[in-house]
Amino acid sequence: MTKELEDICIDLLRKEVVPATGCTEPVAVALAAAKASSILGEEVKKATILLSSNMLKNAMGVGIPGTGMIGLPIAVALGIVIAEPEKELSVLSGFSSDKLEKAKAIVAQKIIQIKHKEGDVDKLYIEVLLEGDSAHAEVIIEGTHTNISYVARNGEVILNKRCVKNEETATLANEEERQLDFDTVYRFATETDIERLSFIEEAVNLNRNAADFSLQGNFGHQVGRMIRSDMGRKYLGQSTFTEILSYTTAACDARMDGAPVSVMSNSGSGNQGITATLPVAVFARQEGKSREETIRALILSNLMVIYIKQKLGRLSALCGCVVAATGSSCGLTYLLGGTREQVAFAVKNMVGNITGMLCDGAKPSCSMKVSSGVSSALFSALLAVQNRVVTSEEGIVDDDVDRTIENLTSIGRNAMSETDRLVLDIMTSKKDRS
Repeated sequence: MTKELEDICIDLLRKEVVPATGCTEPVAVALAAAKASSILGEEVKKATILLSSNMLKNAMGVGIPGTGMIGLPIAVALGIVIAEPEKELSVLSGFSSDKLEKAKAIVAQKIIQIKHKEGDVDKLYIEVLLEGDSAHAEVIIEGTHTNISYVARNGEVILNKRCVKNEETATLANEEERQLDFDTVYRFATETDIERLSFIEEAVNLNRNAADFSLQGNFGHQVGRMIRSDMGRKYLGQSTFTEILSYTTAACDARMDGAPVSVMSNSGSGNQGITATLPVAVFARQEGKSREETIRALILSNLMVIYIKQKLGRLSALCGCVVAATGSSCGLTYLLGGTREQVAFAVKNMVGNITGMLCDGAKPSCSMKVSSGVSSALFSALLAVQNRVVTSEEGIVDDDVDRTIENLTSIGRNAMSETDRLVLDIMTSKKDRS
């Protein structure tokens, strides 16, 4: 592998594996609000938020860190009050009680309107319009959670990357996709000098801290704590498998319930970062694997997620834990002593098993889906190292592993679009009835 290709992979990992406080969809909306507020320069009298369907779906039912509240209004209000867009996905971290009270007062004033953005926009699209007594500001984020593509104040354009995004950035993304395939991901993870990869250990520390914090409290559906309870031990046992499940789901329990913790995300999702990291890290610790083995497995898992997400897109009707658990299954297979061929078997086993798990928004019950994904990840890895694999005679799995991944992502990207619309209709109709 050339140094140039190694550098591309490292740049991708450093760009996509980043800290995030809170669910990344409402946090991205808060970031847009923070940017608009910072350029408005006066008290906000009215806030209009226009969101794509996928953004609405993923931001409606999740807890906002440090607030004890759910949903977009408080996230928007905090963004307005904090007004620190340079913090990016950590914009909702470390705010004072005074700022929280100011944000709650904004919500109580009912000046925030949240609407569906009609028309052909990116699945990840946020438009924030803030109005004061003498000024108004507009900010657009699209494509990725931190890509501020348009900024204007009083109609004067300050930043406009929208045309550049459609041409130059799209070309760059295509170049990156051509570089990443299964063989590139595997070779990078297993051949690159280990010290160039050691930065991934930060992800373990951050996500493990979130799990430890969660296990000391009562967050979400307490899936992680249930696994460790007397009843959980009685019926599920106590093993490496249950340790993996409890740690991974606990971190998700806390994050989705709005606990004041940061996690290391992957491809714009904290749950994906948790699921790509903790099963591999916990397995390695439980089974006494070396530091080098652990780091390489973590890199394999996280870069596999990035590769699949490049094909799938940031947001889709396919649950992100399907992708993230596929990455962790690759890492687990490697730690089990699996070969390149057996790691590919793990991918095929995952695609043959949990393809089709739908995303119905970010919410506390995501930890249950994570438990399903992580369980499948270990099952798939154990089968793979025994050379047991879903074959091309079965369903959507292909002999070629890259083609198998393409089949998975085309279903989530294209075939499930109508599912996405129906899910949002169901969710919003419930809200309308309440």
